Amino acid sequence: MSMSEPADLAADTAVQPLSDAPGRYTAHLPEAWNYLTPSGGVLMTVALRAMQAEVPQLRPVSATALFCSPVPAGPLDIRVKVLRHGRVAAQLRAHLASSRAPGPGLEVSATFARQLEGPCGTFVAMPADIAPPAASRVPPDEQRPWRPNFLRNFDWRVGLGYVQGEQWAPAAPRHARWYRYRVPQRLADGRLDPLCIPPIADTMPAALAMALGSERRFYAPSLDLTVHFLADTTHEWLCAHSTCRAARSGYATADVEIWDNTGHLVAFGTQMMLLKAPRAG
Repeated sequence: MSMSEPADLAADTAVQPLSDAPGRYTAHLPEAWNYLTPSGGVLMTVALRAMQAEVPQLRPVSATALFCSPVPAGPLDIRVKVLRHGRVAAQLRAHLASSRAPGPGLEVSATFARQLEGPCGTFVAMPADIAPPAASRVPPDEQRPWRPNFLRNFDWRVGLGYVQGEQWAPAAPRHARWYRYRVPQRLADGRLDPLCIPPIADTMPAALAMALGSERRFYAPSLDLTVHFLADTTHEWLCAHSTCRAARSGYATADVEIWDNTGHLVAFGTQMMLLKAPRAG
C-alpha cells in the first residue's frame, strides 16, 4: 500500500492466535499509524483485539493502557490473561511488546461485558460552541503533501480551537477535532467498531496547547490512556473534545469526550502525559 493511501485500522490491528500457546497472539502493525512512533491508542486497539478474541461473546466496557516504553511498528507479540470470567462480565490483562526490539511495551487491563437492563441516559450535552463537521475548519495539513502518517487515515476537521499553522494566545484549555476514518470501521451489523475509538481518544495534548498558546512548544508522549465505551453509533464522524485540567512538574492531565455528529456521547477517556521539549529538527 502506498503511504499516500489511507490505511485500514481493522486489517492493520488484526491479531493471529498461536495454536501452541493459549492466550498468545501476534500482529504486524505497519508504519501507517505513526506519529514519530505508532499511536499509543492504535497499540491499545491491537491489545484489545487480542482480548476480544478470548471473550468474543462480550463487548468492551472499559480499558486502561500503561505505556511503559515506545513500541516500534512491525511484528508484535501479545499475551492475554483472563483474570475473571463471570456470568455477565470478564476482566482481562494483556501485555504487548515488539517482537524484535527490546522494551516492556505496554500493559492493558480491560472489562468486557454483556448488555444488561438498567437505567439509560446521557446526563451531559455536547458543548454548543463545537462546530459540526460541515462547518468546521479544514487543517492546512490536509492541503500539504506531508503530514504524520496517522493523520493520513482520516478526514479531520477542527470544530473548536486552533488550526495548525496559525498563532493563538493562551485561552480556555479545550480543543475539539472531528475524525472520520477514510476506510470505514464498521461491524457486520452496521455499528461503528468500538475498538476504533482509542486512536481518536489518544489526541488530548491539543487542549494543553490551547492553554499555553502557540509560543509554547512541547512534545507530550502518553503515560497512560483510559477509555470508557458508553454507546453504540452508526455514524462515521466522531468528535474528540478534550480538556486539560492541570499541568505541573513536567506532567499534564486531560480528559476527552467522544461525540458522534448527532450529539450522542459515545465514549469518555482520561490521560496523563509527559511534557518534553520539542525534538530537534
